[in-house]
Amino acid sequence: MQKRILLTSFDIWLSDQQSNSSDDLLLELAKMASLPHHLFFLHRLRVDVQIASSEVIAKINDLQPDYVICCGMAASRQKLSVEVMARSTNIACEDGKEKVLQTTVDIEKLITGTTEVEISYDCGKFVCEGLYYSVLEYLSQSQLTIPCIFIHVPILNQDNLVGIIADFVLIINNLALT
Repeated sequence: MQKRILLTSFDIWLSDQQSNSSDDLLLELAKMASLPHHLFFLHRLRVDVQIASSEVIAKINDLQPDYVICCGMAASRQKLSVEVMARSTNIACEDGKEKVLQTTVDIEKLITGTTEVEISYDCGKFVCEGLYYSVLEYLSQSQLTIPCIFIHVPILNQDNLVGIIADFVLIINNLALT
């Protein structure tokens, strides 16, 4: 049975950026016809936690996907980074205390067989972490059992593109088996 997977990416946020590697990766993935899943793309989210979160949550409600994979650019990283957790750093909490949410996905199992992937516990304190936290919080509060992960994507080039795409596809396939 084909799984419905929602994939998200961000737009650029600095004037000297030509593109966002998270969106570049999803565009490459969209060109592939051989994936055994229904992939739904939410491209070029605004680099604004509230707006991006609202758009992703609305898409989750509309689509009711089996899985959600949010992606963001991490120019300083060399490999795909699968984020284990997100902090409420960019989110206003009622009690003013930082909260931490973790994905329900077994990340160790998820990355089995990959070569260009690392596990990360630092989602970056920027819009990426804000989006990841908001989506995890929404899924939890709504009692939706939709697994969600966040993947940071390094700058793509001719040297790493094939390996990163292969590992990203492997992550999608491994996720669909959970």
